[in-house]
Amino acid sequence: MSNLGAVAGLSLAGGGCGANLIVYLIQVFNFKSIDAAQVSNIVNGGSSLFPIVGAIVADSFLGCFSAVSVFFSISLLGTGFLALTAIVNSLRPHPCDVGASFCKAPSKVQFLVLYSGIALASMGQGGCRLILATMGANQFNKPQQQGVLFNWYFFTQYTATVIGATAIVYIEDNVSWGLGFGLSVAANFIGLAILLLGNWFYLNEKPQGSPFMNIARVLVAAFKKRNLPLSAMADDYYNGHHQQTNVEAAAPKKSFRFLNRASLKAEGDIGADGSIAKPWSLCTVQHVEDLKILIRIFPLWSSSIFLSTPIAIQGSLTVLQALSSDRHIGKHFKMPAGSMMVILLISTSIFLTLIDRVFIPMWQKLTRKSPSPLQKLGLGHVLNVLGMAVSALVESKRLKIANAHHQSQQTSMVPMSVLWLFPQLVLVGIGEAFHLPGQVSLYYQEFPASLRNTATAMIPLVVGIAYYLSTAIIDFLRRMSSWLPDNINNGRLDLVYWTVTAVGALNFGYYLASSKLYKYQNVEKEVASDSTSG
Repeated sequence: MSNLGAVAGLSLAGGGCGANLIVYLIQVFNFKSIDAAQVSNIVNGGSSLFPIVGAIVADSFLGCFSAVSVFFSISLLGTGFLALTAIVNSLRPHPCDVGASFCKAPSKVQFLVLYSGIALASMGQGGCRLILATMGANQFNKPQQQGVLFNWYFFTQYTATVIGATAIVYIEDNVSWGLGFGLSVAANFIGLAILLLGNWFYLNEKPQGSPFMNIARVLVAAFKKRNLPLSAMADDYYNGHHQQTNVEAAAPKKSFRFLNRASLKAEGDIGADGSIAKPWSLCTVQHVEDLKILIRIFPLWSSSIFLSTPIAIQGSLTVLQALSSDRHIGKHFKMPAGSMMVILLISTSIFLTLIDRVFIPMWQKLTRKSPSPLQKLGLGHVLNVLGMAVSALVESKRLKIANAHHQSQQTSMVPMSVLWLFPQLVLVGIGEAFHLPGQVSLYYQEFPASLRNTATAMIPLVVGIAYYLSTAIIDFLRRMSSWLPDNINNGRLDLVYWTVTAVGALNFGYYLASSKLYKYQNVEKEVASDSTSG
């Protein structure tokens, strides 16, 4: 429970700061709209790439709990810097006058504090986000229990993010930015306190050393021995000396046979005590097989990049669409533009529960086995493409209304309700409810034991690459076309959405081919055990 409490505090702080970042940069730091969206994408990319750094630190040096504690503290520091920019007048530029054609840019000191806060917050939140998932999964032995844990992990993360991106963002928009960011700091602090108080209840595993170093050693050793003939005798391959009990020995398999040379014994490779004398010339069979698993799963992993890229593009551009739409819901409530992505999060949270309680039991009754991670991933691909197509259709309608009412000014509000943007976010949210747990289960169960932390970090790594790729795509479209001006009412955002819809459809075809060729290593055992127990 303390693990989920820490996730809740971290996600609440992240939702309160991150969801409204674009609006904060535009309204307080006088950024142009597309530039603010680009900064947001870069920040989201950084926070999504840092889990791989956190995984390396946890696996190689500190272990899960210590690594999470360090990154949690960094997040608290960064969130505090952001709060200072909102509270201290000298740390932000003079407000831009309404209708002014020129606004004062932030000073170097103001930029320094702003970017330091953003960088530290994204680094800290990214660094410990999915190590928390691994630490929770390590408390269980059965894959089915781990799968339930992952569902509850994402449910807690999304629910807390929704609260942060609605309640805290509403305070930022309607009360003060300082109070809103201050609440994010408090949530981060409480999450860290819950984590530290739960230390005595965790099953902590010691760091095993860098798995990436072993991967590099396999590649170097295989290249060095590229001219040696392969042996059919298992005894000719090195299976380790005083092998650790939590890593199973394995005979070299026939797939990717050229890598087997890395574990092929040669004169001088082994010392008198049976240990490896030349670490860059000889590796264990297990290290070779670990690399093979990564190679087999790479096509599936790479297909997830273009699954996440359209979502990253939609996330930043939807905020800009909301800013130019009628955000009044009823007579007395105006929805904050920064809260738009909450619809996606709510959709994902609701369907994570429905999938676990309704969809999977129905599937088991019909097929007598649990849905595989690849099947969940496939449904996520389909729903994502549908969500992008709906985005394109809705934006076409918004542009027609804008042109009909001659809304050419950047501050002009198009008389179209923001509710029109909800269906596309709901579809993408349902898709995430399928493909996110599917990816976590696939990587965690299929990756080698030495790469468990890295396995859960593969998803944010994909998301991080997707955010940077989306930034590059938007920048390219700005340079090569007139689709994305600063005033989106004069652009063709609908063509951007149609483009990513086409890319998503092509990527789905690539995913189908990759999934058909992939053979499960461990998941099929879990499915078989589920069907016999059911």
